[in-house]
Amino acid sequence: MSVQKMILDVDTGIDDAMAIAYAVADPAVELIGVISSFGNIEADRAAANALRILNLVGAPDVPVFVGHRNPLDHEYNRLPINAQIHGDNGIGDVQLPTPNQAVATQNGVDFLLAAAQQYGKDLTIVATGPMTNLAAALTKAPEVMQQVGNITIMGGALTVPGNVTPVAEANVEQDPVAANQLFTSGLPITMVGLDVTLRTLLTKDETAQWRTTEAGTKMADIVDYYINVYADIYPELGGCSLHDPLAVGVAIDPSFVETISLNMLVTTEHDPYYARTIGDKARLNAPNPNVKVAVAVDIDRYLAVFMHHFNHLFR
Repeated sequence: MSVQKMILDVDTGIDDAMAIAYAVADPAVELIGVISSFGNIEADRAAANALRILNLVGAPDVPVFVGHRNPLDHEYNRLPINAQIHGDNGIGDVQLPTPNQAVATQNGVDFLLAAAQQYGKDLTIVATGPMTNLAAALTKAPEVMQQVGNITIMGGALTVPGNVTPVAEANVEQDPVAANQLFTSGLPITMVGLDVTLRTLLTKDETAQWRTTEAGTKMADIVDYYINVYADIYPELGGCSLHDPLAVGVAIDPSFVETISLNMLVTTEHDPYYARTIGDKARLNAPNPNVKVAVAVDIDRYLAVFMHHFNHLFR
């Protein structure tokens, strides 16, 4: 079995925490680093949360780097909804021990480019927060980013409404300028958006299975917070969405989803369509569309693999 070198680019809220755990647990992945971004919480606290989660899941040696602290064209301001969904501390207000390791001093974008230079087509980048770090890397060294083999993002919504506005998904809405730079760059991207993540749900029946160890109980506490919030905000779903861990799963095994290939853009004008992810009318017939948009998901198979990894991790 070939092992993917993977970097996670996260704004460590609860679903990012699950994404980190999934990457650590999957034997097809060598997690070589985690970069933090703003989004669910400030970038510095996202990095601290990532360290705590790595410690919790038995991977304290994975380095964590801080990336951009603000969107490309405005200042970051944490939305009240983010504190509601992810807790004040970003991980369900569950207290985890302060890890011995510290955040790396190297800038996250520089780490990303160094890894891209070193591993090229063997590198997988999964971004589960705003796309600011990717856009910054693309601006700084486009020829290096062109070498990356797999870029998978959790973000956007093509066939369903957004979760911030009727057209905007949260990760894209945090920095539409960066997302548009990425989508129109020509880089091969797989978009794992609300089209599929809203269908991929977890309940307390599953999290209860982790409560056989102290670490598993902590993770269950974190995710149960998320499930409770979903019960209040999205009672029609019947569970919490596995947004970010699904993106990691698809980066490893693309057969979890069905995709359509499209040249896309992100609306950056401040109008009713701000942060919409949509096909680019000017490039509809351009050859070799660069974005694969996930539009259907094998829910049962993905959940079975997800639970296999988590049950093994917290055994």
